[in-house]
Amino acid sequence: MTQSQSLVLYSVENNIATITLNDPKSLNAFSTPLKNSVMEVLNKAEADDEVRVIILQGAGGNFSSGGDIKEMLSNGMDKDSLSNTLKGMVEGAGEVSLKLRKVHKPIIAKLEGAVAGAGMNLALTCDFRVSSDTAKFLQAFVHIGLVPDAGGVYLLNHLIGPAKTTELIMLGEKISAQDMDDLNLLNQVVSADELDDAVMTLATRLASLPATALATMKHMLNTHAYSGLNEALDMEVLQQARLAKTDDFIEGITAFVEKRKPVYNK
Repeated sequence: MTQSQSLVLYSVENNIATITLNDPKSLNAFSTPLKNSVMEVLNKAEADDEVRVIILQGAGGNFSSGGDIKEMLSNGMDKDSLSNTLKGMVEGAGEVSLKLRKVHKPIIAKLEGAVAGAGMNLALTCDFRVSSDTAKFLQAFVHIGLVPDAGGVYLLNHLIGPAKTTELIMLGEKISAQDMDDLNLLNQVVSADELDDAVMTLATRLASLPATALATMKHMLNTHAYSGLNEALDMEVLQQARLAKTDDFIEGITAFVEKRKPVYNK
């Protein structure tokens, strides 16, 4: 059974659903249309009794480059317009983060290429993360004067603590798969040639385990480890909408489009 959509590919085989972000030209940037398609297939996988495990991946050798800059600028550079657009995009990313936690089936993020911004944070929301050793991770938000979305600060703080979270989000440096593994943010790192097999081996193993027990474990983890995620996502929406009206964001996004280094007010 295979279903193709403009921005998402969805298939089910051997009790494993595969969701593929399918906008390789943008490195699978997380636009509102892509978000809507992802939500649709997540709902489908959740409701399908045949599906016991979900794999989330990106097409074209990249997981996701994060938020769609073109969409951010789609209504012009007026500060109120930017704020409204960012508010909607951050709400959308948060909606997917919550859905990834609430689906009562294990979700594996298959990570390669660019895993940046909201893309990185959505991966952190999944239950398992298997990465190519050549993947590059990035909390890119600071470079355009914004804060992490899709639960980024909350998730990183809970997974690695405030000290390293501060470093990752404030400096915004690229992180290798090995560095991510050293931080215990990945379950497995393999070569690019081994990635498909490693993900499928894990998915097949999970699909053979008692689904009700796995669902109950995920519910318990959500209760104990992710109980503040809703509040954190609400805070992201408020702060991102506020920061979208700042001169720093205008300079950051303009510099990004013009491919130059931004110069922020001192």
